Amino acid sequence: MIEIIEVKNQFAFKDEKRNIEVFIKREDLIHPFVSGNKFRKLKYNLLQAKNENQTTLLTFGGAFSNHISAVAMAGKLEGFKTIGIIRGDELNDKINENPTLKFAKENGMQLEFVSREEYSNKKNLEFLEALKLRFGSFYLIPEGGTNTLAVRGCEEILTIEDAVFDYVCCAVGTGGTISGIINSASLNQKVLGFPALKGDFLQNEIRNFAQHDNWQLITDYHFGGYGKINEELVLFLNQFSEKTKILLDPIYTGKMVFGVMDLMQNDYFPSNSKILIIHTGGLQGIAGMNQLLEKKKLSKINTDV
Repeated sequence: MIEIIEVKNQFAFKDEKRNIEVFIKREDLIHPFVSGNKFRKLKYNLLQAKNENQTTLLTFGGAFSNHISAVAMAGKLEGFKTIGIIRGDELNDKINENPTLKFAKENGMQLEFVSREEYSNKKNLEFLEALKLRFGSFYLIPEGGTNTLAVRGCEEILTIEDAVFDYVCCAVGTGGTISGIINSASLNQKVLGFPALKGDFLQNEIRNFAQHDNWQLITDYHFGGYGKINEELVLFLNQFSEKTKILLDPIYTGKMVFGVMDLMQNDYFPSNSKILIIHTGGLQGIAGMNQLLEKKKLSKINTDV
């Protein structure tokens, strides 16, 4: 299996007046390319694929998907052929302009571009059977990697040492990571999820996997929706990395940390609280986001820490 390089809890900042301490669990340090929750989600899926004697992994993702990038590298390291079904057929001739897709291709992933309409069938059995007829047998990993085995892997994010924290905070995409954290958190801990997408539909997705009720979604910090960003968030990310020497990605963890600090300023957390923030990686997405910011003639995210 892919070796975990390093995981640690790192002090981030403190509200001296109310004695609130915030630590960041550095899941982004697990592996340079298969980091954070992507490693956790893939761990048991890769083992299952081997147990089923599968040689090909097939999955789904968008143009800047952390999941696509991680599956490509994990497949290469573990000896699997990988196929990525990519949302947006207009991207077919833009691979070299997109750092995520270029990375995936360079690491052996076969990229297949489909229209957004076709992509919406990613859970449709008839569509999946058509993919098997085209590509042969494969082990299916869902978009974002979330399934029962992924949740099992994410249950390993928290350790017994993390029981000292009153709140555990994480970004939410498909709901798998927070579900694993909920399942392994102590019942006296409150798990707060910060969705990167608009809407409240994730509640039901999380309930499909979560075994406890000690959680809440904070839906006010998506900055307009998935992949949306503005100058306020870029300024925050740059100030944060300058002060802490910790890079945050702009799609998930950056928005969550912004939310936690805003909640602190608005007295959401009781005095003497200890807060643990889960850094789920995703730093590969900064390059693509900086391309978009440059096109819009906006300030870019500083990666020099």
